[in-house]
Amino acid sequence: MEKIRNVAIIAHVDHGKTTLVDKLLQESGTFRENENVADLSMDSNDLEKERGITILAKTTAINYDGYRINILDTPGHADFGGEVERIMNMVDGVLLVVDAYEGTMPQTRFVLKKALEAGVTPIVVVNKIDKPSARPKQVVDEVLDLFIELGADIDQLDFPVIYASALAGTSSIYPEIEKQEKTMQPILEAIVNYIPAPNATLDGGFQFQPALLDYNDFVGRIGIGRVKRGQAKVGETVSCVRRDGTVKQFRIQKMFGYLGLKRIEVNEAKAGEIVAISGLPDIEVGETICTVNKEESLPLLRIDEPTLQMTFGVNTSPFCGKEGKILTARKIEERLYKETEKDVSLKVEPNDNESFIVSGRGELHLSILIENMRREGFELQVSKPQVIMKEIDGIMCEPFEDVLIEVPEEYVGFVIEAIGNREGEMVNMSNHDNQVRLSYIVPSRGLIGFMTEFMTMTKGYGIINHTFKEYRKLAGSKVGQRKQGVLVSMENGKATAYALGQLEDRGVMFIEPGAEVYEGMIVGENNHDNDLAVNVVKGKKLTNTRASGSDHTVVLKRPRLLSLEVCLDYINNDELVEITPLSYRLRKKILNTELRKKADSKNHN
Repeated sequence: MEKIRNVAIIAHVDHGKTTLVDKLLQESGTFRENENVADLSMDSNDLEKERGITILAKTTAINYDGYRINILDTPGHADFGGEVERIMNMVDGVLLVVDAYEGTMPQTRFVLKKALEAGVTPIVVVNKIDKPSARPKQVVDEVLDLFIELGADIDQLDFPVIYASALAGTSSIYPEIEKQEKTMQPILEAIVNYIPAPNATLDGGFQFQPALLDYNDFVGRIGIGRVKRGQAKVGETVSCVRRDGTVKQFRIQKMFGYLGLKRIEVNEAKAGEIVAISGLPDIEVGETICTVNKEESLPLLRIDEPTLQMTFGVNTSPFCGKEGKILTARKIEERLYKETEKDVSLKVEPNDNESFIVSGRGELHLSILIENMRREGFELQVSKPQVIMKEIDGIMCEPFEDVLIEVPEEYVGFVIEAIGNREGEMVNMSNHDNQVRLSYIVPSRGLIGFMTEFMTMTKGYGIINHTFKEYRKLAGSKVGQRKQGVLVSMENGKATAYALGQLEDRGVMFIEPGAEVYEGMIVGENNHDNDLAVNVVKGKKLTNTRASGSDHTVVLKRPRLLSLEVCLDYINNDELVEITPLSYRLRKKILNTELRKKADSKNHN
């Protein structure tokens, strides 16, 4: 047990956690000489590779100098913060990775707070030291200030600092770039020397608590966690103390350990080791698995409550079934409940009209589920994301978030005005090299749909990050609604260049000539704040007289192409996004133009 080190890598999004794990794996000689290893090998699914983010926590292990180092690569996004919190129960130390230019960011604060609360030993890695704009010494001061602010104790404040460039594969204990060496050894040495061995004992009965879940069609749910005490073998009958206090016995079917990128079957698990156990098909995070007749439960792990919900339903548009293979409510329900098997932060409840209310931790959390379903061949329609309100002491409350924004000076005015309109409250404002850093507390509702607007108003130069803060009294009622109206097709058919050319001065188009449209489909954004029914399939009336000058070719502006997140952000409460394996379409809930006008006039009255 003295030779085991359990460590998590925590950081803000994009500060280089996964690249660092890659380099540690390569440096430790865990891979064979001829083994082909992809970059960002820990980000194993397609979406993680495409977006360059870690969505699910990953477990790996390396052998170094006679030590077994178990490493957990954690997600940096706030939507997956619940995993970070639970992982702290499995480790004795953390590598806090901080960008040498950006310094401490909201997520850094969030993940470090979880680590300090759990009492684990920190090591700070200042990454991207080779950036031309790197400012390593100031960043270390910022990190120290953050530790003090978060109430770290004396031992935690005495953290070692290593300066590295994970991308270049160099590191050193000195901040000067000239002293970087082509090795990751200083980091591995720090893990071995500073992070304590697991505080566990082989005496007493077996005790294991799953902090993460995986799912496999053959064995069902798999609980991943650390053995707190004792040992157990495959085939042994053990007790599971459920979340409600009841006890259920089951036989351990399989156990898995980790080495490099492989999950390897093992026959026994001992105190201090990180393993995965299967055999109980409905195992839950935070339950305790113990030796029979020695049922002592560990404290329950907190699972973050969902803060956002959407309605997922069967596609009811006229184009239903044209592009996807999986269409029925039964199949959608099966797929959603299967996702809850391994994602503890996701909740699914049946709703009326063949639809389901799906609650999650944020827009990214839910849009990743939608994107995975789309790629599997599903067709579905989803509503605008809504925040989950709570009644606290008889007062209706909604979630608020800490928001940190960095923008060039010239865009500050636009940002302050936009966030003011969304009931944001400024906490702090500081200036550094023509970059302004703004801290706000904003209702979560006000951030739905804000990302696209923010990127447009800062011409892509702005950086925005947010994390859940707390529930507070309800802000203004209009927060989070789109101001602009939309252009809605009143006909079915193919859009023509002639018709789109006629409508260009009315607003921005979302479709190109030749696109198939149906009545009630949103084809563009209106310049004004009301919705406008338009005909985009109208052809030019042909005559037998040729006029010089009027027959020139129509040259159209490029349409605005919308990604999935932008679509979800964009729609209002009376609209839906139709999602198929080939396309996203925006549409009104009521497709018929006349019925929709009647419903609108009723709502206004």
